[in-house]
Amino acid sequence: MTNVTARKFGYPATLVAQGQHWAVLTRPAQPTLGALALVCLDEVFAFGDLSAVAHAELRTMTAGVERLLKDFIAYQKINYLMFMMVDPHVHFHVIPRYEGERSFDDLTIADAGWPGMPDLSKHVAPDAETLARLTAELKSRWRA
Repeated sequence: MTNVTARKFGYPATLVAQGQHWAVLTRPAQPTLGALALVCLDEVFAFGDLSAVAHAELRTMTAGVERLLKDFIAYQKINYLMFMMVDPHVHFHVIPRYEGERSFDDLTIADAGWPGMPDLSKHVAPDAETLARLTAELKSRWRA
């Protein structure tokens, strides 16, 4: 099952992990290396309307996200941003935070907002091949 919000973030090409109710996707715009979208796959448009089962699975998915990103880039902090302004389904922008830069392949990304608010306007948009390699790397490291 998928929805328009998941597709906006590149589903299924950017899929890192999927549960029954949630998908972890590599964010095509990377304000920091390893930025993800955590998208509810249910037809739910308000956080308070999530089912109890979806809420329970969210705990499992966030634990997996944090293990994954700690292993991948050794983030110092992590931000879960729920803007819900443009994309209609319940989702979070997951932004790993760190001082300085992190690299993968030829991709090097500084955390422009560190140590303050993340600066989403300063992002890197990897080309399709690099995004696919980044997604494959993240997927290979996923442990639920």
